[in-house]
Amino acid sequence: MKQDIPSTKDRILNAANSLFYGEGIRAVSVDAIAEKAGITKRTLYYHFKSKDELVAEYLESRDQPNLKIFAEWFERADGDLSDKVASIFINLAKNSQHPKWKGCGFLRTAAELANMPGHPAIKVGATHKKKFEAWLAEQFSKNNITRPNELARHIILLMDGAFSTMLIHRDHSYIEAAGNAAKSMVIAALNKA
Repeated sequence: MKQDIPSTKDRILNAANSLFYGEGIRAVSVDAIAEKAGITKRTLYYHFKSKDELVAEYLESRDQPNLKIFAEWFERADGDLSDKVASIFINLAKNSQHPKWKGCGFLRTAAELANMPGHPAIKVGATHKKKFEAWLAEQFSKNNITRPNELARHIILLMDGAFSTMLIHRDHSYIEAAGNAAKSMVIAALNKA
């Protein structure tokens, strides 16, 4: 059976994904990415005009896989809407216990580039967060929740707050606590519906 060989661009993105997520945006040089991808720096710049463009594409490559896994956790969960929302947090708490887990790549990138609000990666991160918020609001709307956009925003704040706190304390119970709070909020919203 023929095995798919990744394109040069995919090899660069895979190397960037591994290094940026593992070590941070500013800590990783273009030389290190080229070396990990098994190419020259010149080849890297043939595919990406700048490190900034590569950082943005790194985040873009994480967008759909992250949204897909959240939706899968939601769909696979037993119970009502509140259990499905809580399952996202439960699964995040489980994943956070893996030794290679470094938090939310979108938030970590935004923190590293906080002094560069126009950076293309900041825009990618903001778009990703808005997509997840809109998806949550859609799920709430389907369940006749009043003010679904507001509830979705509250859940996002809980999630991102838990991600940030996890980076400080390295204690997955913060994500579990945020999940419990999210579940309570959804139960309250369902009771009003």
